[in-house]
Amino acid sequence: MSVSELMQTMDYGPAPESPAEALDWLAGHGNRFGLFIAGRFTEPRAGVEARNPATGEGLAMLTAATPGEVEDAVAAARQAQPKWAGLGGAGRARHLRALARLIRQRARLIAVLETLDSGQPIRESREMGVALAERLFHHHAGLAQLLEQDLPGEVPLGVCGLILPSTLPFVMLASMAAPALAAGNTIVLKPAERTSLGALLFADLARVAGLPRGVVNVVTGGAAVGEAMVAHPGIDGVGFAGSAGVGRAIRAATAGSGKALGLHLSAKPPVIVFEDADLDAAVEGAVEAMCSRGPAGGAGARLILQEGIAGDFLARLKARMAGLRLGGPLDKCTDIGALIDEGQRDHVAALVAEGAAEGDLFQPDGALPERGAFHPPTLVSGLAPASRLMQAEVFGPVLVSTTFRTPTEAVQMANDARHGQVASVWSETITLALDVAAGLAAGVVRVNGANLVDAAGVGGLDGLTAYLRPEGRGKRLKPPAPPRQGDPLARAERLWIGGRRVPPSGGQARAIHGPRGQVIGHVGLATREDVHAAVAAARKAQPGWATQGAQARAQVLCTIAEALSARAGEVADLLRTMTGGPGAKAEVAQSVERLFTWAGRAGTQAGEIRPGPTRGTALAMAVPLGVIGALCPDEAPLLGLVSVLAPAIAMGNACVLVPSEPCPLAAAAFCEVLEASDLPGGVVNLLTGAHAALAEPLAAHMDVDAVWSFSSADLSAGIERAAAGDLKRSWVNHGRARDWWGAEGEDRAFLRAATDVRTILIPWGA
Repeated sequence: MSVSELMQTMDYGPAPESPAEALDWLAGHGNRFGLFIAGRFTEPRAGVEARNPATGEGLAMLTAATPGEVEDAVAAARQAQPKWAGLGGAGRARHLRALARLIRQRARLIAVLETLDSGQPIRESREMGVALAERLFHHHAGLAQLLEQDLPGEVPLGVCGLILPSTLPFVMLASMAAPALAAGNTIVLKPAERTSLGALLFADLARVAGLPRGVVNVVTGGAAVGEAMVAHPGIDGVGFAGSAGVGRAIRAATAGSGKALGLHLSAKPPVIVFEDADLDAAVEGAVEAMCSRGPAGGAGARLILQEGIAGDFLARLKARMAGLRLGGPLDKCTDIGALIDEGQRDHVAALVAEGAAEGDLFQPDGALPERGAFHPPTLVSGLAPASRLMQAEVFGPVLVSTTFRTPTEAVQMANDARHGQVASVWSETITLALDVAAGLAAGVVRVNGANLVDAAGVGGLDGLTAYLRPEGRGKRLKPPAPPRQGDPLARAERLWIGGRRVPPSGGQARAIHGPRGQVIGHVGLATREDVHAAVAAARKAQPGWATQGAQARAQVLCTIAEALSARAGEVADLLRTMTGGPGAKAEVAQSVERLFTWAGRAGTQAGEIRPGPTRGTALAMAVPLGVIGALCPDEAPLLGLVSVLAPAIAMGNACVLVPSEPCPLAAAAFCEVLEASDLPGGVVNLLTGAHAALAEPLAAHMDVDAVWSFSSADLSAGIERAAAGDLKRSWVNHGRARDWWGAEGEDRAFLRAATDVRTILIPWGA
């Protein structure tokens, strides 16, 4: 072919990467791997065969761990953990930097092995996977170095079990292992059954880097191995990356165990394109979203196109898709490699066939390779937002599209997927792009860019705190006495819903007794119907409250504090009557100060600017969760109520609170304070009644975004199990007390629990 002809066609010649180094490493282990426990590989056994999904050829035989071997791995991690934590942040940082250097030195081996094992193109394995993994370990080495200064009073969880996905497994390993190790935990890794070789290589690198024995352990096998690890009582924290269905099962399995749980759930990321976008750049972004396997990618992508440009955009996209190169993933010119296995390929094909019946199917012409689990690049347009293919995790090169008219409609469509990890917005109007980005329910939002990922941009202390806990544990709380039988409603304090007092729907009340057994009042008993009414009022009020701005919310908190201070004497008298204790006046004074504290924090905790990937900025915003349901502490009737309410509303949430069960009249008095303030109706709702009766309706309610429990009753397991239904965030005390009078009653744990960190990546340059 002449040079002139080459310039006309612009065809790529083959540029294969040699697999020799990876095959030699496999052969050095006899193409058979045992488990990695306490710094060495165990004797291999027949189990699951690792295959190259692009060719079907066998790579190695992997051992399926038994429950006894999971026990050995956890025991090794437990034995090593005190010494690893005892190194201090600076000592651990040296080991993490050594790991990062080894990853850089062995980058070619890691990338080729990852491609052979998972079928992803070598370009992605090398440029995104290995490069980002190295940066993650360097970044968390820096965080470990400063850990004692930046997070005093925080200690490691202990032993963490990390369950890895099959998409881009090495970088997901790094994103979970690096913060866990930096925080002082030891880890037991359970890689995906079909893509375990990268984790085994990482264990080998950890040994070469000189990490103490038992700090890193790897157990391979199927779902039964993961289940055994999650259920093991020696595991203090579980990290999982994968599908929402499995994440829901893990949440239910760990309910009430006290184990920390971090879920990195896959979802189909939205790509929103406005009429004023650079359409050619947006097309490239859509193609990258379709082809990329991570981080938090690999489940396909949803195109949400403004109506005016939808036809033009799809025409350009189809032309671009026709030029994509599908084939051997070791070829540096390949855009789309193989799926994990034939079963996954068939699953994707079935979903596409179902979607094609509802929309318009486009697949470029061209034959698929004769061998391997390949699926062609696919576009299904004209789908309704509720279409199964629009929502389902596809894990293949599939784009789906729908249209919108207004920015508000685009945000609503994008937020249909509850567990979104990433999103992108394309618009040349920066004010529009940032306004839409702030409204998207995604951990990372990219403005005019795709696959903008950087350790510093999306890391920081937020990721590290998931692997830490406060030093020390509170004392065990004594469960409250069973409430007496409800009485017909007569002159009882009413519920506070939507900014007004309303009677309970069940028409029942309960007598409240003082310390000497005397009846001092009655409160209404809320029912499930009252929970629904309160949540509806909170949901209606929350958007307006959040958009008032931090300073406006701070001023309202100040008016509440001033109104409480004006009624300090009568509220203190009521507390003294209920509790019989001498500290009623001090509790009111402390409650006033706590409201002022959170008024101060409301305007100073909005987020921070972080270094972004390449040329750009990462804007880390602390955004409200939405509606928070909370069971307030019994032991501090007023101070506990205020300590839960103040951070929630300071950060822009609305809340439904169940006050102290034995002393609920404090909440009735607080309603008078709210009436005298400028707080909009529905931002705070108070339901009196038994914690045990109201916990499940709150935790299971689909319109509640987070649930907290500081109750003395043993409700933590039930709340976490109910919250697993829609995987809402839960924060429970497991029956242990909190020091509401000290720093623990207003620490940063409340700020983290009341907000989500949304990172908006903004590139620079013309």
